[in-house]
Amino acid sequence: MESNASCPADAAPLAKRQFRVLVGVTGSVAALKLPLLVSRLLDIPGTCVIRAWDCRKPLLFCPAMNTAMWEHPVTAQQVGLLKAFGYVEIPCVVKKLVCGDEGLGAMAEVGTIVDKVKEVLFCRGSSQQS
Repeated sequence: MESNASCPADAAPLAKRQFRVLVGVTGSVAALKLPLLVSRLLDIPGTCVIRAWDCRKPLLFCPAMNTAMWEHPVTAQQVGLLKAFGYVEIPCVVKKLVCGDEGLGAMAEVGTIVDKVKEVLFCRGSSQQS
């Protein structure tokens, strides 16, 4: 989703967008972009996709950062605000991180992310049919 272009003015019209769910799965979702998302300063490529996202469709985010960053009180506020927007958190997990820390902050496993996407799509599909 993060190509060379910044926020594309020439993107496909809303009616032609066929995406059903947006999942942020880069480590920078929380560590770098989380403050930008909650402060509405969306000038880093990729964050504008979230701003242009159809809020009637699910948006899942997968935070990943070192343990000290994850445990900082600002992070809890920022994650809480994204959840208040209706975004779905796929929680980080405990494991040995790239920085050498061992603790909470690692991105969820791929299988967990896929399972959550399937769950959200299934629940959404079921609710739309009833």
